[in-house]
Amino acid sequence: MAKNMQTIPLGVSLLTSSRLAYGCWRVAGTWDPAEVTTESRAAGRQAILAAYEAGYTLFDNADIYCRGEAERILGNVLKEVAGMRDRIVLVTKGGIRPGGDPQPDSPGRYDFSAPHLINACEQSLGRLGVERIDLYLLHRPDYLAEPEEVAQAFSQLKADGKVRYFGVSNFRPTLVTALQAACPMPLVAHQVEISLAKLDAFTDGTLDQCLIERITPMAWSPLAAGLIGGGATRLLAWQKTYRTELFLPALDAIAEARGVSRAVVALAWLMKHPAKIQPIIGTINPDRIREATKAADLDLTREEWYRLLIAARGEPVP
Repeated sequence: MAKNMQTIPLGVSLLTSSRLAYGCWRVAGTWDPAEVTTESRAAGRQAILAAYEAGYTLFDNADIYCRGEAERILGNVLKEVAGMRDRIVLVTKGGIRPGGDPQPDSPGRYDFSAPHLINACEQSLGRLGVERIDLYLLHRPDYLAEPEEVAQAFSQLKADGKVRYFGVSNFRPTLVTALQAACPMPLVAHQVEISLAKLDAFTDGTLDQCLIERITPMAWSPLAAGLIGGGATRLLAWQKTYRTELFLPALDAIAEARGVSRAVVALAWLMKHPAKIQPIIGTINPDRIREATKAADLDLTREEWYRLLIAARGEPVP
């Protein structure tokens, strides 16, 4: 039986989600479909089941995660577990086309054209084995995006009953404004990288806009790809920009005083923000998936919150 977790509404939608979300980007065990094994699929399945049993009710995916294999793995679990589909918020993303699509020499690129978005969504529906996606996000901003054309695609997907609500990911606040001005339906979520190691959303207007427009901010990589929680086994080039050494001592001091792990404190730090940031947990380790849920019950003081912010900034607030 799945446990209960604190819940939040998603934007102005009728959707209600667990305070933490589970992200499926690692469930295939690789980004190369040719490298997926029976063992890696089984590990992904176990991670999804662990999240569901721990009370996560929002599952985030994308068509580029192992070229759709992550969606297939989640879809298989939805078929296997009776009633799970009706108890969760199903999220996936589109708008990125990998190199070699459709021609061998086609470059990797973004594509918000209406035909591509509609086709990409339909392909995701097939891999997930469902008739409707609860929340469909534009994965990364297309430099050639025409808001009216995106609105056309959204309207058709909604009218056809294939998507309930829409949102964005990794957008500039001004592009969110441009898209919302063209769309007849509200954008209810904005997925963006936020953590103690990535503070941009606090100063670039993203979280301000979420408060104004009642958009739920979803934090991907809330633990800096596992570096904050100690789960990272290898460093990627983009992770080397993180300066976790600035704040780990302060994080560990609060964790020790509170009797929890540093990962729990780092997640609770995000959730303290009034925009109700929803961290997306991406580990496939069942113990870490379960441990993260403790953050939903940890309310940091303002002093603790600012102590961590100042440590992460590497300097006092102005």
